[in-house]
This record gives sequence, structure tokens and C-alpha cells, in this order.
Amino acid sequence: MDSGNQSVVSEFVLLGLCHSWDIQVLLFVIFLMLYLIIVSGNTVILILIISDPHLHSPMYFFLANLSFVDMWLSSVTTPKMITDFLHENKTISFGGCMCQILFVHFIAGSEMVLLVAMAYDRYVAICKPLHYSIFMNLKRCIGLVLTSWTAGFVHAMSQTVVIMQLPFCGPREMDSFFCDIPLIIKLACMESSDLGTLMNADTGVVAVTCFILLLISYTYILLTVRQSSKTGASKALSTCTAHITVVMIFFVPCIFIYVWPLNITWLDKFLAVFYSVITPLLNPAIYTLRNKEMKSAMQRFRNNYMHPKGNH
Repeated sequence: MDSGNQSVVSEFVLLGLCHSWDIQVLLFVIFLMLYLIIVSGNTVILILIISDPHLHSPMYFFLANLSFVDMWLSSVTTPKMITDFLHENKTISFGGCMCQILFVHFIAGSEMVLLVAMAYDRYVAICKPLHYSIFMNLKRCIGLVLTSWTAGFVHAMSQTVVIMQLPFCGPREMDSFFCDIPLIIKLACMESSDLGTLMNADTGVVAVTCFILLLISYTYILLTVRQSSKTGASKALSTCTAHITVVMIFFVPCIFIYVWPLNITWLDKFLAVFYSVITPLLNPAIYTLRNKEMKSAMQRFRNNYMHPKGNH
């Protein structure tokens, strides 16, 4: 392929979520509020886990990394979408488009592997509690997080390098609010059906493998919990329910976009919004509102840092 053809199309046009100006203004307000909640909510979780010694455990180490990943997953696409609501011409440069593809798949791939690491942590804690401190030491935890980032980076680079070599010389409109691989492949000046299938298969291997590992892990955990004492089972079940909820709301949209595409434009947009905005919004709520230790940490933080000492 001639890389010089890339210069024919220097930018792409994003059609966005809708065409009505009144609805776009309403969506601007809604998504701006949601994005501010995402950033502030995940930042609060990071601050609590870093500052509170009671939360210095493997589970919260992974949760802090998940909050960091969620914050950046939303930040790759949401600010651009929010500003585009106020512009009639929604364009993105070729370089900006490639950066979105790289970082969306880098961060999303990292989160998939990170969720598997979190499932492994819960498996060891519930199924092998006597060996937990040995298996889940600091070195192992850091190694799992680095593995998730490495896997995400390798996956994203393998996709982006191929996309950057495609010739773009004709249509440049994408019916979405951000650049994504299935949409950008359709704009290439070549027969792209086989390439689209190959790229979806690449993403599918990562998504489906992680999803199957998660299903196996949590199935085994839940079977083990049934045989435990009522007190321990209740706490473990509560934690696992939160994790399973996060897994479902993250993986189901990804599977229907990349692994089993339905090719329904409005549904694809909804699913894209779901995993780029709704998932990072729900994760803090799921982990904080259902978690007594996080609530206690928040109370301690308020007492220590937000209230004058004389008012204790």
C-alpha cells in the first residue's frame, strides 16, 4: 500500500450522536455533568485508597488501578464528544483519529486484563485464604498490573499499525462520535471486508478470552462461597456481585461492537456511549456504594482532612 495516499484525506468528519441542535445542547449539558462525575468520582477513589492505610491491600490496589483506567478510558473520547455538541462541523484530524484508536484499544484492552487480575485476586482470597498473603504479595500485584498494561499496549499497537497503513482517498464521514476501527476500515480505498473480519477477530480473541476466564473464575468462586459460613459467604458474595456487574456492563457492549457486530447504527452508538461513558460512571458507584470499607474510609477522610480538629 502506498502510504502517500494517506495525505489525500487529512481529516475525518464525525456525524455525532444526533443532528438536532436543541438535542445537542441538552446532550452537551448531560454529558458534561456525567464526565465531571466520572473524573471526580474516580479521583476520590484513588485519593482514598492511596491515603488510607486500611485500604492498602491487593483488592484495593487493583481497584485504584481500575479507577485510573476508567478515568482515562472516558477521557479519550468524551471531551471531544462534548465540545463537538457545540460545533456544526465536527471534524478530527488523521493523527487525532489514529490517536483515539490507539488509546481506546490500549486502555480498554488493559482494563479487560485488569478485570481478570481482580478475579484472580478474589479467587485466591476466597478459595485459598491461607495462601493469600503468599500468592498476592506486592510484587505479584505490580506484575499483574504491568501485564495488563503490556497486553493492552501490544493489542492496540497491532491494530493501529495496520490501520495507519490503509489508503484513505474517498469518503471521510463516520456516523459516530469518535474514531473506531470498524468505522475507519469502511472508509479505506480498498476491499475491506476481510480486513474488518481480521481486525474484529483480533479484538475478539482478547475480549472473549478474558470474558471466558472471568466467567470460569467467578463460577468457581460462587460454588466455593456456597460451602462457606453464612457470614463469610455474605461478604464474599457481595464483593463478587459487584465485580460481576462491572464485568457484564463492560464486556457486553464490547462483544456486540467487535466480536458479534449487529451493524445497527443507533445501537452501535448507544453501546459505544455505554462502555466509554456509562461504565466509568457506574464503576465508582458500584464499588463505593456497596462497600462498607470504602464508606468507612470516606468518613475517616472527612474527619481527618475536611473538618477542623476542634470539631472532632
